[in-house]
Amino acid sequence: MKEVFAIIQPSRVQATKEALAAADVFALHVFPVLGHGRGQIDPQILTAAAEGNEEAVALLGRYPRLMPRRAVCVMVPDAQVEVAVQAIVQANQTGEAGGGKIYVLPLKEAARVRTAECGEAAL
Repeated sequence: MKEVFAIIQPSRVQATKEALAAADVFALHVFPVLGHGRGQIDPQILTAAAEGNEEAVALLGRYPRLMPRRAVCVMVPDAQVEVAVQAIVQANQTGEAGGGKIYVLPLKEAARVRTAECGEAAL
């Protein structure tokens, strides 16, 4: 079992839900998050700020700005990992910076509260 954890643009949540459903991945969690990646800041500004340029430091501010994103979390059997990842990529790929990231993490155990099923049966 694996957890597929994706950070995406808020405007792409519905497309992601639809792509996952088309891939037979129906159970998911979506929640708001804030963050930034390397692509959020012009590299020339970073270089100038590192060299002590006051204008660049002022443009940069004290810290990079946190941008609103959505975290999408799905738990899938090992056999569905690639399908889930590809569905998320296809629903979110725009070619622009800030499109998101996908992480695949091991999922040690799962249990369904209602039936006490464990393992993949609980997914």
